Amino acid sequence: MLFTETQLKGAFIIDLEPKTDNRGFFARAFCQKEFEAHGLKPTVAQCNLAFTHKQGTLRGMHYQVPPAAEAKLFRCTKGANYHVIIDLRPESPTYLQYVGVELTPENRRTLYVPEMFAHGYQTQMDNCEALYQVSEFYTPGCEKGLRYDDPTLGIAWPLPVSEITDKDLSWPLL
Repeated sequence: MLFTETQLKGAFIIDLEPKTDNRGFFARAFCQKEFEAHGLKPTVAQCNLAFTHKQGTLRGMHYQVPPAAEAKLFRCTKGANYHVIIDLRPESPTYLQYVGVELTPENRRTLYVPEMFAHGYQTQMDNCEALYQVSEFYTPGCEKGLRYDDPTLGIAWPLPVSEITDKDLSWPLL
């Protein structure tokens, strides 16, 4: 696996290193030792699969606070998703900055989202799936969120938002 740190310290884009032959390829998608070697939290408490019907649907921006702050590992298994992460660590030099990355089955990329980063994504076509691992269990009392359209953040989403939940619309502005 090839780990490339984004401009937000501790957040990584992970590319596979496929070993190919006449059958296709084999690649490691997760290895605890490799994650630990990069200082990442490899704990997996839960693995989730999200399916979204409509292009332009936005899910986010979500995070959990201590004692249930969570790291996440996202992969797109069908379609194309544009993922955005926001650094919410007040002591960080990149506090309130964001990074966006497209994940598809074709690019086989994975996005590692550290604790205290908000995360959300927008589907780039109909019928998309995202598979993701989280380091902590969902804890409603620790769940927080930010508005996807907060002017302080100025996130440039690739498409107009076609669907979003009332819950995600109700997150506060900064």
